[in-house]
Amino acid sequence: MPERRRAYLDWNATARVRPEVVAAMVEAMAVPGNPSSIHREGRAARSLVEAARRRLAERLAVASDRLIFTSGGTEANHLALLGFPGPRLVSTIEHPSVLAADSEAARVPVDVEGRLDLAAFARLLAERRPAIASVMLANNETGVIQPVVEAGQLAHAVGCLLHVDAVQAFGKLPFTLPDLGADLLTVSAHKLGGPPGVGALVLREGLDPIPLQRGGGQEQRRRAGTENLPGIVGFAAASGIETDWHRIRALRDRLEAGARAVRPDAVVAGAAADRLPNTTCLLTPGLDASTQLMALDLAGVAVSSGSACFSGKVGPSHVLAAMGIPPERARCAIRISLGWATEDADIDLFLAAYAALPHRRGVTET
Repeated sequence: MPERRRAYLDWNATARVRPEVVAAMVEAMAVPGNPSSIHREGRAARSLVEAARRRLAERLAVASDRLIFTSGGTEANHLALLGFPGPRLVSTIEHPSVLAADSEAARVPVDVEGRLDLAAFARLLAERRPAIASVMLANNETGVIQPVVEAGQLAHAVGCLLHVDAVQAFGKLPFTLPDLGADLLTVSAHKLGGPPGVGALVLREGLDPIPLQRGGGQEQRRRAGTENLPGIVGFAAASGIETDWHRIRALRDRLEAGARAVRPDAVVAGAAADRLPNTTCLLTPGLDASTQLMALDLAGVAVSSGSACFSGKVGPSHVLAAMGIPPERARCAIRISLGWATEDADIDLFLAAYAALPHRRGVTET
């Protein structure tokens, strides 16, 4: 009996790996050398690493020596924030890896649509005189795009570095490091069809963070540890594959319209702001997220209630709280995210399962 169709709609957690990426990684895994070894096999491995570095650096319009490979976005975020001493400033909607890097960092509020409050940002820059500020390019839960160019101008006016976590935006929005006016940029492979376990921190000229990992000369002594050769090759391969985001946006818009037709009281968080073309944060009053996730999963639909890196949290999303959404409503939020392999049939399956959710109050009261 054929397996029942499932709709994978949790691409912001991890995208499906592209077939072309798998093929490139299989070839890389056949290379036996350590990239730090000086024999022929080692040089062959090093050649693959540096070719991947050049490819990614060209995509981001930086010199290849400005890109440090890491184990993922979390490590790159920590290297960016902890690699430069001094006070720090972060937005209230940052990824948990940024917020946890310095729990004492001053936090910048956002408006009701989840956009950075630039007036508050300017005020905190003047008051705190931070060494570095971190503002994500696009939020991983709502998809809301942040005014990072304006934030960079404000930061640089007071001698503050700007770090941009672009993990969720890389491959979905066109940008380079110079475009954003950022000093440091975090990207990761597994959000755009590459493998998990590999990311990069990109630096403007003249910047070098204090290494967090020591004991080896890899990555120009900026990050010790044997490079993940297959992962790095897969990362570069994924970065060169284009996705039709106009098609994905149309699917996302159909999903949102269909959900509101079924439940007119449903709300899309950040709907009035510019968002990533693939992301919907849907609040359904009266149904807590856990009830929705279980029912949708049983119906063959995979979605989430927020950041997969923070999925064990108890209570509502810190992103929705920062937007001023009350806890009892925030507990009703699910995140639906689409990707390169999403089809009309996946949207149909979601809408059918969503329509079948119980029309009754869930456990949302505090």
